[in-house]
Amino acid sequence: MNTGLLIALVAIVSIAVGAGVTFLIFTLIRRTEESDRALTAPLPGGVIELLNVLEVPAIILDPSQNVVATSPGAVALGLVNNDRLARPELIELADDLRDAPTDISRDLEVARGFGEATMTLSARASRFGSKYTLLLIADKTEFRRLEEVRRDFVANISHELKTPIGAVSLLAEALQEAADDPELVKKFADRLSNEAARLARITREIIDLSRLQIEGAMSNNELISIDAVVAKAVDQNKVVALAKAVDLAVGGIEHAHVYGNETQLVMAVNNLISNAVQYSPPASRVGIGVAARDGLVEIAVTDQGIGMTPEESERVFERFYRTDQARSRSTGGTGLGLSIVKHTVANHGGEVKVWSRPGSGSTFTLRLPDAANASEESDS
Repeated sequence: MNTGLLIALVAIVSIAVGAGVTFLIFTLIRRTEESDRALTAPLPGGVIELLNVLEVPAIILDPSQNVVATSPGAVALGLVNNDRLARPELIELADDLRDAPTDISRDLEVARGFGEATMTLSARASRFGSKYTLLLIADKTEFRRLEEVRRDFVANISHELKTPIGAVSLLAEALQEAADDPELVKKFADRLSNEAARLARITREIIDLSRLQIEGAMSNNELISIDAVVAKAVDQNKVVALAKAVDLAVGGIEHAHVYGNETQLVMAVNNLISNAVQYSPPASRVGIGVAARDGLVEIAVTDQGIGMTPEESERVFERFYRTDQARSRSTGGTGLGLSIVKHTVANHGGEVKVWSRPGSGSTFTLRLPDAANASEESDS
């Protein structure tokens, strides 16, 4: 309230009720002003600079739970939104500190971005000075996933590698028995080469998928240009597309950015484009479009291929799932490419969706948090 207006009001009241009440009102005014100065006092010198160079997520709150300072790591994890904590679990932790005699440490399971993926955070709330709250946060998601990765790795190998390994063994025996027949030798040798190549692809993709799970969410967090991601992914598919006379058409907005790992994102977009080319008829088109809306960056890959039923669309991101077993064997598909896409996008706090109808092609859409939106929130 305006102090001059209050003094004028006090003068009027003092005439009516006397000096005793006047003294009480002046005391209230003084205490209110002191409280306002305490709430608006700046942070100690160097605190903001320190947070800017911290690798771990850190957040400083005022008594009203407003975010007054934050480290880049907290913004990248999506823990701050418009100068407020974006996760109710952190709000509850900060509230509990008010009645706690000492610091509070707690393991939290919170949503990552707007997808189904979650993060395991170890958060510590401490009093900072006389009125601020300091939140220090460690992302422990990768530790939780480690045991799952080990179990899945063994299961994947036992489930999938036994088939090509068995085929290689049988073909080697057949080669020995057909040593005097050049035509059979060539036939078995070609099949042996195909099975060996398939074995190599499966092994590489299992390793890629396991690495995604081990590294956890955005282990190398950088500002990534979507233009560069799409350009590299398209370039990796140009030769195969040219051989099938499939046109790769790129369009949409330019200069969009996200936080994350460029290598992982290129691999994800490459897998989508590769699938689109493989399942598209000759002389058709694969479209790659980029859009930005509502704080999100979308990368859509559309083909004119055979499409999928709703039942197939629901399972298409499962490990080793193939909508057409015979077609997958002929194209060398392993059933891991879309699972890799799903894990990559989840690591970046986003989601992947598919629209498809039999005979009408498919559209796979990656949705990721827009880095520009996060930067605006950090600066505000």
